[in-house]
Amino acid sequence: MSEQEIALSPTRPYLARAIYEWICDNQLTPYLLVDATQPNTTVPVQYVKDGQIVLNIAPHAVHQFHMSNDAITFSARFGGVSQNLYVPLAAVMGVYARENGQGLFFDPNEYDNISEEHNQEQNTISSSEPEPEKKKPSLRILD
Repeated sequence: MSEQEIALSPTRPYLARAIYEWICDNQLTPYLLVDATQPNTTVPVQYVKDGQIVLNIAPHAVHQFHMSNDAITFSARFGGVSQNLYVPLAAVMGVYARENGQGLFFDPNEYDNISEEHNQEQNTISSSEPEPEKKKPSLRILD
């Protein structure tokens, strides 16, 4: 198989988790730089400036923090009001320490090809014939 045939997953979720852990292990404050204009991004819009928002994701500042390969989810307080946030990994622009700015900033085009491939897959699925209805499983007692 050539390199073009192998579809590799993006490195961003793995690197973001590693940098987040490194920042926390060094007792620094992890900040998340987010492109709030990306689809399906749920952040408090009143704090968005120039299409971006910086979020404090320190363990003491957030609740129910989860970083998967697809998104970062957590709840946090803004102006005293708890809000649930959803940040797709494609919207993550960087993870860095507030105190010294060390961290990692990502290639903004990393997900361009992936979203195109996903759209092509969705078009292929929707244009193909509908799947036949499957029979429900059943049990039968044999003597």
